[in-house]
Amino acid sequence: SAIRSPISSFTPREMSDDDIERSISDYARAASLAQGAGYDGVEIMGAEGYLINQFLAPRANQRTDAWGGSPANRMRFAVEVMQRVRRQTSARFIVAYRISMLDLVEGGCTWGEVVALAHAMQDAGATMINPYVGWHEARIPTIATLVPRAAFVPLTARLKRELRIPVVASNRINDPAVAEAILARGDADMISMARPLLADPEFVRKAAAGRADEINTCIACNQACLDQAFSGGQTTCLVNPRACRETEVRVERARRRRRVAVVGAGPAGLACAVTAAERGHDVVLYEAASAIGGQFNLARRIPGKEEFQHTLRYFARRLEVTGVELRLGRPVAADELAAGGHEHVVLATGVTPRWPDIGGIDHPSVVSYADLIAGRVTAGHRVAIIGAGGIGFDVAEMLTHADPEGDTPLERFAAAWGIDLGVRVRGGLVPARDAVSPREVWLLQRKPTRLGQGLGKTTGWIRRAILERKGVHMLGGVRYERVDDAGVHIVVGDEPRVIPADTVVVCAGQQSRTELLEPLRQRGIDLSVIGGALKAGELDAMRAIDDGVRVAIGL
Repeated sequence: SAIRSPISSFTPREMSDDDIERSISDYARAASLAQGAGYDGVEIMGAEGYLINQFLAPRANQRTDAWGGSPANRMRFAVEVMQRVRRQTSARFIVAYRISMLDLVEGGCTWGEVVALAHAMQDAGATMINPYVGWHEARIPTIATLVPRAAFVPLTARLKRELRIPVVASNRINDPAVAEAILARGDADMISMARPLLADPEFVRKAAAGRADEINTCIACNQACLDQAFSGGQTTCLVNPRACRETEVRVERARRRRRVAVVGAGPAGLACAVTAAERGHDVVLYEAASAIGGQFNLARRIPGKEEFQHTLRYFARRLEVTGVELRLGRPVAADELAAGGHEHVVLATGVTPRWPDIGGIDHPSVVSYADLIAGRVTAGHRVAIIGAGGIGFDVAEMLTHADPEGDTPLERFAAAWGIDLGVRVRGGLVPARDAVSPREVWLLQRKPTRLGQGLGKTTGWIRRAILERKGVHMLGGVRYERVDDAGVHIVVGDEPRVIPADTVVVCAGQQSRTELLEPLRQRGIDLSVIGGALKAGELDAMRAIDDGVRVAIGL
């Protein structure tokens, strides 16, 4: 129907009968061409709010002819596509159908309609059914890192009990143990993965060999894959910058073994150390802290970002496997590096929080984001956050987090976002029942623009929605005057205001830590600088890990 999608700038015209017939023929011709080109099968996309899904849901299909109205009429387009594809391909050719089992939009399908469609696809000759959840325009996260692993598999299992043909499980399945448990329970016949294979193309081989601890786990951040794809960039992977660049970023045996020191075991230093060791170099990794991780050790403490710990688990194992010598728990000096016989030193010393020039910034109520996230200080009931970049949002989410009612992570997630896991209502949406924030939080920024504009394209809306739901006061265009016992004195436009705060958290950016740079240069040591030590700005783990890998392959 001629209804504009919320994520589109254009209102479509209603398809004519000729348009519909031509589209059905195009599906069938495309499948036939794929078979002729040597493919074993195709998957017909009937989910995520694309054309077939639009015919199925009253939200987008308000036609009154033979293609709309009743469930049977709304299902007709999907059925005729499958039938036509089957007539133009061989019996052995695989034709999967991706079905939307939970639309997560108003005016979506009912569970009864989903089951009826699955039966119709089975009868029309589908080889298998691949269930999915959510339209692109849905305001419910389905694949981001805060979504529990295998969150929607219970619905997949429910659909599987209705069918004779194989059913596939997908959505946030990034661990072989989780996948194996799904199959062992009989919840699905197959597992579908996409992003986990960008993170580690050796996923299946490692799992089969009993080396699951060596898998580079997808953390569902979307930063380098979906965000790049939807922004016109080159798709890759934050934790594996070689993804989609395998011919460009080649990790090959070094012509000559060198002794290399890497200073700093954050994401950049870890990536550099293990890559250099894989190439055959003798690598020593120095870290002043008692554990590896750097900024990832802070990120993994943010509610919804717990997956980040698996990147550190992966790197810890790779350090062992590649034979990197790890020296933890004390800073290393330039003299020690010079005396260590290192032919090359890589500075990956990261960043330190930047303190803005504001009166009273040394007030006892003022703390750094690093101290707060690490648990070295505790915030009061009223909190003002100076700086609304990614870290400012992290801090706001952590300070306002409280679990809603529910016995499992899935139940709590569904309650917080208003998901009807039983699909008792059309589209699967119910009123959200999130827990109340334990604090009153103000998130402030100097820029007059909307807060969170620099967040990820596919996840920024989620983070803004969380803070809005928690009642966080978000204020832009702020000029900071001073901090004192009354709180944070600001000016917005021409209006002076005081934000009462027991705690003021500084999230005003970072500065590169380069204390070793000049001493090493003075000693004539061959060196490289990577990650936050090279460029602080807004913390960028994607760039940091990419830096580490690229410097290592150049050694």
